[in-house]
Amino acid sequence: MKKMALHWKILIGMLLGILFGLLMLQFSFGKQLVLDWVEPFGTIFVRMLKLIAVPLIIASLIKGISDLKDISKFKSMGLKTILLYVTTTVFAISIGLGLVNFTKPGEGISEATVTKLKQTYASNDKIKERISEANKQQSNGPLQFVVDMVPDNAIQAMSNNKMMLQVIFFTIFLGISILLIPEEQAKPLKDFFDSLNSVVLKMVDLIMLFAPVAVLSLLATVIVTTNDPDVLFALLRYVGVVAAGLVLMICFYLLIVSVYTKKSPIWFLKQIAPAQLLAFSTSSSAATLPVTMERVEEHLGVDKEVSSFVLPVGATINMDGTSLYQAVASVFIMQVLWPEGLNFSNQLVIVLTALMASIGSAAVPGAGMVMLVIVLDAIGFPKELLPIGLALIFAVDRPLDMLRTTVNVTGDACVSMIVAKSEGKLGDPHVQNWDDHYPSK
Repeated sequence: MKKMALHWKILIGMLLGILFGLLMLQFSFGKQLVLDWVEPFGTIFVRMLKLIAVPLIIASLIKGISDLKDISKFKSMGLKTILLYVTTTVFAISIGLGLVNFTKPGEGISEATVTKLKQTYASNDKIKERISEANKQQSNGPLQFVVDMVPDNAIQAMSNNKMMLQVIFFTIFLGISILLIPEEQAKPLKDFFDSLNSVVLKMVDLIMLFAPVAVLSLLATVIVTTNDPDVLFALLRYVGVVAAGLVLMICFYLLIVSVYTKKSPIWFLKQIAPAQLLAFSTSSSAATLPVTMERVEEHLGVDKEVSSFVLPVGATINMDGTSLYQAVASVFIMQVLWPEGLNFSNQLVIVLTALMASIGSAAVPGAGMVMLVIVLDAIGFPKELLPIGLALIFAVDRPLDMLRTTVNVTGDACVSMIVAKSEGKLGDPHVQNWDDHYPSK
């Protein structure tokens, strides 16, 4: 009998997780039961993915660079990657602004709802934390993000997934240096990283065996920790606008894949689905990165020379879904609390600020709200209204975070295919299973 495809197993796990979470809400002990006995399995899964993210980036990127043989090819690929990521981000922000200005979801929020949200969330510790983090980032100089890319301790950078840009900088530096020494001297180190890359990819295959159970745990946890349903219903128009924009962004990716790479959009979605579903479940493109790399290389046919550079960089600087969310959320908040601020110049500032804020933003849950604070401050949004503005959208931030992370990961995969096609590095898929070399009984 033919094995069930992984994306179907994950979808079943997600559905069971939602149903189980809803069931547990009917019992007084249900929430605590999920937090004590179900949530740990999802946490372990995410930790395992994060555990191998840095080794995979280092091994894969060094292998990709050392296989190029020519530094000029790396320069060409790098320029194309950055240009494509910037272009898709601007397009995403524009979609968000167009939708939110056309639908005006903020006009449907009553004063009573604003008051309730203010009472519930304005003093929330997480909101205070996001504002504090944003203020810290804004106090930095204009070139601080460049300074932050260069680590002063490579080992320390590798110990923290939030320092992904530093890891990428060190790895590229190491990979280029390998190209510049005699081949016979570079071979032992290159062979080591080639072997490490194969081992880590096999670890991805093994971890993915646990994925259906893990997403059940993650979704059940999200359901039982959901906030006031009445508040969620009041924000339904806002959620609908963001979701519609994200769907349009995915359609944009599919159009590019179809027109430029001549691949079927349905085939693309089918191959990348496990990475999308994990991005949705974990809300972290960094945690999903190992799976994204495995799907792009083995199932989409992108050469490792391309994927090993494009995807780690994308997980850090490509925030299309998050940037679209910034546009919708900032205008929505202004429609409710500061309508006099809705003018063309401010919306142009939103485009530029959201683009800059997305570069180097941590690829972890909650980073989107930090970016939002920076965007609102850039347009002169009254500081005394800032906690209320964040409270206005905080209740639905987690489900929207799940959706926008899915778009981020899809964008990474799309750009990797475009770059690979332009470099002549898009070939046929070569799928490897976890038990390919397991001794048969």
